[in-house]
Amino acid sequence: MNQRIYLTCVAASIAVAILASCSPKGRAANGAAIAEAPAPARTAVGPIPGPKKDVAERTNPFANDPKALAQGRLLFVSFNCSGCHGGRAGGGMGPSLRDQDWIYGGKSSDIFDSIAEGRANGMPAWGSMLPDQTIWQLTAYIQSLRTPSEPSPPS
Repeated sequence: MNQRIYLTCVAASIAVAILASCSPKGRAANGAAIAEAPAPARTAVGPIPGPKKDVAERTNPFANDPKALAQGRLLFVSFNCSGCHGGRAGGGMGPSLRDQDWIYGGKSSDIFDSIAEGRANGMPAWGSMLPDQTIWQLTAYIQSLRTPSEPSPPS
């Protein structure tokens, strides 16, 4: 009886090994290897451990463009950002965007990352649903707050 169990286990192991080697993953129908697509680049969101490294700053292509600022304001309203950040971005259950002190930074790339990747404690990640152009327009609007170029400032 023990020999029968042993032979069954050996046969099962051989079958698993054969099936694993015949897996189509990474192989074309003719047996040629298929190169896997490179993983998408990841952008760090939040502090990075270790010594500070200089990272190339991404610039907003819509900075100081009056049409983009107005479009950013319309997007802010239509996406209901005001539901958390207040009607004029002065704060609500989400933080004020009119403050000068920002937890995750107030540079264009920081704001872009906050919108695209989300933040802890409630900021959803919009990057998979919105094109970069839209996120940059929202970023431009947010950066225009408290400046003379802000579209529809509070009275």
